Amino acid sequence: MDKKNWDKQDNVVKIIALATLILLVLAINIMSPNFFAKVWTLATSGNIESTVEFLASYGIWAIAISFLLDVLINAVGFLPSIFLSTANGLIFGLPLGILISWTAESVGVIISFLIMRYFLRAYAEKVIEQSNSLKRLDEMSSDNGLAAMTIARTMPYFPSGILTALGAVSKMSIRDYCIATFIGKFPSTAIEVVLGHDVVNFRQNMDRLAILVSLIAVVYGYMYWHKRKKDKDDEHS
Repeated sequence: MDKKNWDKQDNVVKIIALATLILLVLAINIMSPNFFAKVWTLATSGNIESTVEFLASYGIWAIAISFLLDVLINAVGFLPSIFLSTANGLIFGLPLGILISWTAESVGVIISFLIMRYFLRAYAEKVIEQSNSLKRLDEMSSDNGLAAMTIARTMPYFPSGILTALGAVSKMSIRDYCIATFIGKFPSTAIEVVLGHDVVNFRQNMDRLAILVSLIAVVYGYMYWHKRKKDKDDEHS
């Protein structure tokens, strides 16, 4: 296929994807006019109790609504989804709550990846340029993008949009990005769901909560130490 035909096909894909997204948003707004306003309020306030009540109000559709919400929040990229992960663990129990959050967050960041790669590439490149750590990760991902992205995705509470921007401007294939996301997202999402659940019910889960908090502190402490060491080595080299 020559470049002209390839560019034409690529533009068609972009138009179809954009039209699908717009139609989805319009359909949701028609069925529930206050849906997005409520989601915005929940996401910006982080009110767990209100989120639990909101999801529970949908009865048998609660799982589907939670999944859709999580996908949308992660696709947008700048709204936190921690409140929803916690609510999923509280409403559906830990096993199902982890499954819902993991699959929805993975699908959401994959959609965000596609949007950034095809529509917001310049913005993604700007995000990378503003972070020395991301520049180093970008250099590492050029050699082994699948492994680098998988490892990066395992970190709980790490801003998902930053990694998505990195993947969007890299040479990583869509297939490798999807694999890295689903594998890496599982441990990080599981920790977020369990930790959120245990913080709310801390009296019943103090031992597990202490172990999780200690584990996260050790991991991020090591990352901070390694970054400082790397910066010093770079200064002396």
